[in-house]
Amino acid sequence: MFPKKLFLLTVVVLMLPIAVFANSSVSFTNVGGTLSGTNSGLSLSGSTLASVNGLNGGGLITGNLGTVTLSTGALVSGSLAMGGTLAGGGTFTITGNGTDGLPNGVIFSGTFNGPVTWSLITLSDGTHQYTLTGVLVGSLLGASTNGVTTQLTVNTGTGFFNGSVTLGSGDTNIQTVPEPGSLSLFGAGILSLAGIVRRKGKR
Repeated sequence: MFPKKLFLLTVVVLMLPIAVFANSSVSFTNVGGTLSGTNSGLSLSGSTLASVNGLNGGGLITGNLGTVTLSTGALVSGSLAMGGTLAGGGTFTITGNGTDGLPNGVIFSGTFNGPVTWSLITLSDGTHQYTLTGVLVGSLLGASTNGVTTQLTVNTGTGFFNGSVTLGSGDTNIQTVPEPGSLSLFGAGILSLAGIVRRKGKR
């Protein structure tokens, strides 16, 4: 006879993978600021962190929440006027100002992992839209993470990028995954439970 308490424990443990293995994401949106650059790279300053969603399992928070700054590596192909590729490295920092329970300090700090794409699209109204897209590695509130993508968009009107432009918006998404240590503990727990069930079954 399978004891009722052991059955309930088994159900609870079997539900744990949903929490342990499920990826969650944190998204950040920033607006404004000046994106400037030369062939040595692009940099963003004065951009406002406007929304945060999913940080520490929380919901959407909006307002003036902090700042976003970045720098890239040097231009390796193409041009800043017509679009190209920039080297990885540089910096990417999201800083909170303590609003609505957000940290008052660095939330995410990282660098570009590999090439950064600087693309140009001419819209139907004749204006030029540039998009900066890259993958980041770094730490979110001190925990290492590498599932990070960012995309920033600017519009230069009918002219081309000439070294400085106001940022339209930026979106950064961080996929958080369980750490290897957590997975090892979970595995050990499953094996322990299996041993208990087996011993109970032999009685």
